[in-house]
Amino acid sequence: MSRLTVNERPVEFRMDPQTPLLWALRDAANLTGTKYGCGNGDCGACTVLVDGEALRSCLITLAECEGRFVTTIEGLSHDRSHPVQQAMVAEQAIQCGFCTPGIVMAAAALLARNASASEDDIKAAVPNLCRCGVYPRLVRAVQRAGRVMLREETISAAPAPGIAPEDAAGAVPAMRPR
Repeated sequence: MSRLTVNERPVEFRMDPQTPLLWALRDAANLTGTKYGCGNGDCGACTVLVDGEALRSCLITLAECEGRFVTTIEGLSHDRSHPVQQAMVAEQAIQCGFCTPGIVMAAAALLARNASASEDDIKAAVPNLCRCGVYPRLVRAVQRAGRVMLREETISAAPAPGIAPEDAAGAVPAMRPR
């Protein structure tokens, strides 16, 4: 039995302690935003925060998470208002979306440590694989999210295709610093 805190809620997993955290989250906790990509830590689709550090959930076991705090994409923000999520939309850095949760989690961990991350910092901290190739837009999105976190900028994303401008506010809420 493994006890940990997932998205600010205490959880007890009655699974083999050697089960990868990824499968406990997806299968037992029904937190399917964390994706299975490669199973060996190369792609980053399964990235979650463990005690604030971006880790590949396919490589860490429930036993290794005992007593720790885990944050998944579902727990990052309940209304998709985290600056990284908003900047990814605003910079159109999302295509198929499969890798997006892992990228967002890795970027959020980086910006929590360094909101003024350089392009090199971003490339080192967010090495996730994206088959769609959004890398230049990804770097812009992470830097933009950092500026929002530093309260230097707000995000007002353009409406998605097919959404009337008067409906845009409901589709993608504008970010404002608190």
